[in-house]
Amino acid sequence: MSAVADTVRPLCSDAEWQTRVDLAALYRLYVRYGWTDLIYTHISARVPDEPGHYLINPYGLFFDEMTASMMLRVDLDGNLLDDRGYEYNEAGHLIHSAVLKARPDVNYVLHTHSRCGTAVSAMACGVLPLSQHSNIILDTIAYHDYAPVVQGQDECERLGADLSDKFLMVLRNHGLLAVGRTAAEAFWYLYYLEMSCKIQVDVLTSGTDYVVPDDASIEELKKYGLPGEEPQGAREWPGLLRMLDRIDPSYRH
Repeated sequence: MSAVADTVRPLCSDAEWQTRVDLAALYRLYVRYGWTDLIYTHISARVPDEPGHYLINPYGLFFDEMTASMMLRVDLDGNLLDDRGYEYNEAGHLIHSAVLKARPDVNYVLHTHSRCGTAVSAMACGVLPLSQHSNIILDTIAYHDYAPVVQGQDECERLGADLSDKFLMVLRNHGLLAVGRTAAEAFWYLYYLEMSCKIQVDVLTSGTDYVVPDDASIEELKKYGLPGEEPQGAREWPGLLRMLDRIDPSYRH
């Protein structure tokens, strides 16, 4: 373990430490899948058994530097509860606190400014039913019209209201957002949305006519993507962690 981990780990419950590891894994997966935007965008996780506290990345570090012990603890009012010489992204706090307040049923919030995700966010049509990926998640997507998030409380409340009970959101002219009860579920939903956007951009820029599955097929696929009693992504998550462990297991420290 790193020196920082040796200091932080004894202060955490086993549940919080596991959440920190999963959160750090999400940051490393962003790098692996090309979802980063320099030091911007952010991922958060609610602290287990402390619904008023959440964990977020220290602002200014790249996502391939993130580790479990680095994550900052913040309360929903914006008070930084860790003094390690880092600050958090204020816009990130406004987005994540708004979602966590509005959705007590979820524990992870993921946000991206990916190229294709942002491109689709600027399309009036939104996410189209062009692929199996998109049709699986169509009924889980909300939309939020653009406004600078730093406008404050009114904008935060509008963001939470627009998300409603959905697990994905297209932030118009901005990017994408995903939530989940587990890290695996949040990643699963974001992966399907990011893939949908890549495919849509490819199809629309090809200049050729496209086909859409029949209504019955689309409706059947939609059922697969709805959140069930068991969170989505549980089958894929162990493999994703094994991949990270092969590449660089330092995220666990």
